[in-house]
Amino acid sequence: MPMCSQNRDINSMRSVDLDQVWGDLKIGIEQVYRQQSMPKSRYMQLYTHVYSYCTSVHQQGKIPTKAKKGGSSSQTGGAQFVGQELYKKLKEFLRNYLVNLLENGIGLMDEDVLKFYTTKWDDYQFSSKVLNGVCAYLNRHWVRRECDEGRKGMYVIYQLALVTWKDNLFKQLDKQVSSAVLKLIEKERNGETINTSLVSGVINCYVELGLNEEEGEKGKGTNLAIYKESFENVFLEDTERFYSKESSEFLRQNPVTEYIKKAEQRLSEERRRVQIYLHEGTLKPLSNTCENVLIKKHLEIFHSEFQHLLDSDKNDDLQRMYELVSKIPDGLTELRNLLELHIANQGLEAIEKCGDSAVNDPKVYVSTILEVHKKFNALVLTAFSNDSGFVAALDKACGRFINNNAVTRAVSSSSKSPELLAKFCDLLLKKSSKNPEEAELEDTLNQVMVVFKYIEDKDVFQKFYSKMLARRLVQHMSASDDAEASMISKLKQACGFEYTSKLQRMFQDVGVSKDLNEQFRRHMENSNESLDIDFSIQVLSSGSWPFQQSFNFSLPTELERSVHRFTTFYSNRHSGRKLNWLYNMSKGELIANCFKNRYTLQASTFQMAVLLQYNLSESWTVLQLSESTQIKPDFLVQVLEILVKTKLLACDVDETKIETETVMQLNLPYKNKKLRVNINHPMKSEQKSSEELTHKNIEEDRKLVIQAAIVRIMKMRKQLKHQQLVAEVFQQLSSRFKPKVHTIKKCIDILIEKEYLDRTDGQKDMYSYLA
Repeated sequence: MPMCSQNRDINSMRSVDLDQVWGDLKIGIEQVYRQQSMPKSRYMQLYTHVYSYCTSVHQQGKIPTKAKKGGSSSQTGGAQFVGQELYKKLKEFLRNYLVNLLENGIGLMDEDVLKFYTTKWDDYQFSSKVLNGVCAYLNRHWVRRECDEGRKGMYVIYQLALVTWKDNLFKQLDKQVSSAVLKLIEKERNGETINTSLVSGVINCYVELGLNEEEGEKGKGTNLAIYKESFENVFLEDTERFYSKESSEFLRQNPVTEYIKKAEQRLSEERRRVQIYLHEGTLKPLSNTCENVLIKKHLEIFHSEFQHLLDSDKNDDLQRMYELVSKIPDGLTELRNLLELHIANQGLEAIEKCGDSAVNDPKVYVSTILEVHKKFNALVLTAFSNDSGFVAALDKACGRFINNNAVTRAVSSSSKSPELLAKFCDLLLKKSSKNPEEAELEDTLNQVMVVFKYIEDKDVFQKFYSKMLARRLVQHMSASDDAEASMISKLKQACGFEYTSKLQRMFQDVGVSKDLNEQFRRHMENSNESLDIDFSIQVLSSGSWPFQQSFNFSLPTELERSVHRFTTFYSNRHSGRKLNWLYNMSKGELIANCFKNRYTLQASTFQMAVLLQYNLSESWTVLQLSESTQIKPDFLVQVLEILVKTKLLACDVDETKIETETVMQLNLPYKNKKLRVNINHPMKSEQKSSEELTHKNIEEDRKLVIQAAIVRIMKMRKQLKHQQLVAEVFQQLSSRFKPKVHTIKKCIDILIEKEYLDRTDGQKDMYSYLA
C-alpha cells in the first residue's frame, strides 16, 4: 500500500530538462550582472526555473552502479539529486563573465586600477548575492547534500562566485591593486588627501574572500589568509621602512621633545587608519611595528633626554615620554632607575645646602625632606600616572637619602634621621604660641608619617618619641590630646600594637592620675586638713616611662608636708607599691615678693629649692647651696647658670665660670616686662647626657631583640648555616632597624655562652638549637 502511494507521487511530478530552462535563466542572470532593473515577478520566474529543474524526475531509472570520484551521483534515486548540470553551467557563466571583465582592467595602474577593481567588486558582490537568492533551492538541497557527503570543490552559489573571482580576477590583478593601495597610504602619510573609499573597498574584498574561503556551507569563520598575504604583510614592511627613514631624519633636525610629539601624532594617525579603512585585526601588528620603529629603536636617546627633562622640571614632556615608552615591554625600567638616582641626588643636595642648621634644627631637616618628597610625589602622580614602578623608585630614593646624607655623615650615624624626626614631632605637638589649627596639625602629622615610612631605624624614633611624649605629658605641654592620640594611632597602624604599647600606657597613667588627684583632694577635705599650697601629682608606671631615678635631693620644708601626706594616702590605698619621687621631673610656681614688682616664677623643683634658700639670706656660696639642697655640685652649677642668665641671681664671675666658692647673690634690682616668668629651661648637659643614654639604651635593647630573633629562628629551624641565620635575622628585623652583621655575630656568641645554641661538630659555620 505505501509503495503504490510513492509511485503515484513520483509519476505525478513533471520531467524538466536543463535545456528547457537554461536559455531564459541565463538571460536573467546576465540581466542581474548588468545591474538591470527587473520586476519581482521576473526574480520569481528565475527562482522557479531553478526549482523546477531541481525537482525534476527526468533522471529516474538512470541510477549508476558506481559513484564517480568527486561527482554528484548516488545510488539512491530521487529529485533531490538533480543539480549537477545546473551547477556546472553557473560556474562556467561566472568564469566567462570574469574573464571578459578582466580584459578591461588588466592594463590599468594606480588609482585607475583601484577604481576599476572596487567598482566591479561592489557590483559583482551585489549581483552574486542576488544570484545566491535565485539559487536558494539548489543551495539548500543539492549543494548541501554534496557537501555533507564530503565532495570537494562544492560551494553555495555565493561562495562559488567569490572563489571564481579569486581564481579569475583577483590573482591576475592582486599585485598591481595592492601596490596601488600602498602608494595611496604613503601619500596620505605624506599629508596628501586621498580617496579612502578606494582603499577600504579593496580591503573589504580581501577580507570577504578570506571569510568565505572554506568549502560548502561551513565557510563562515574568519580567515584572513588572503588579506594578510596579499596586503597586510607587505603593508607592515612598508610601514617599517617609511617610519625608520622619517624618524631618523626628524631626530637629526629636531629636539627630542618635538620628536615625542611627532611620534604620538603618527601613532594616533595609524590607529585612525585602522578605524577608517583597514581590518581591525591589523591594529595590533601595526601598533607593534610603529612602536618598535618610532620608540624602541630610539630608547637610548630617550634615556639621555629623560635626565635633561628631570633637571629642567619639564613635567609635561616627561609625561609624554612616559606614555610613549610605556608602550614598549620593559621599556620603563631604565627610566625608573634614572628617576630613583635623580631623586636621591636631589635629596642629598637639598640637605647639604642646609649646612649645619639641619644637624641641630629638626624643622629645617624634616621640612627639607618633605619638600623633596612633595615635589617628586607630585611628579610621579601626574607625569607617571602613579605607576607602581615609579612609586617604588620614589620610595627607594627617599630611603637612600633620608638614611644616609650630610647630616647622618656629620654625626657618623644613620640614627640621626629618626632622632630629628622625633624632635620635629615634639615641636609640632608641644604647646606654644605658634601651634597650628587642628586640621593643619593633622595634615602635618600625616606628612611626618611619610618620612617615618622611609626611616630604617624605627626603634630609634620610638625611643626619642617616647621620651619627648613623656615630657609633654608630665609637664602638661601637649598642644592637643586629640593630636597626641592621632599620632600614636598612626604609629600603631604603621608598626603594630607592640610598637606603641608603652605610649598608650603613658596616656592611661595620665588619666588615672587625674582621678587620683581628685580622690586625694576629697580625702584632704574629709580629713579637715589643708596643704597650704596647690599640690598635684602624677603617678607613673615605672616600666612604661623613660625616666631615670631621681637624684639625691633635700626637699624644701615648704613641700615636705604635701609629699608626706600624699605618700601616706597612696600607701594606704595600694599596699605593696612603692613611690619613687622624680624631683628632677617636678616643677612648681614661686611668688617673688622681694623685687620691685611681684612676680610669679615657673620653676623646676631644683630651682625652687635654690631660690627658697634666699628667704634665709641674700647671698650664698655654691658649696653652701649644695649642702643645704643636697644637689650635686656639678648639677647645681647648671641650675645656677640658668638663674644667672635669667638675672634672678648675680655673681662676680662669668656664668660659665661658676665654682664651689663663688658667691651667688639675689639680684634685687630684677625687672621683667612679664609678671609671670617661666625660668624652667632645660639644661644642655642634661639634654646631652639624656641623648647619649638614649643611644646607649637603644644599642642594648637591639642586642636583646636580635638574641630573641635568633632564638625564635633556631627553635623553628633546629639547624642553620651562619649566612642563612644572618639573612633571616635581617628579614625579621628590617621593619624595626637594620642590624649590623658584627652585632649579630656577638649575639650568636652570647647565646652559645648561654647554651641556647651550639656549633655543630665538624662544621664551623653550622649552628644547632639546644632545647
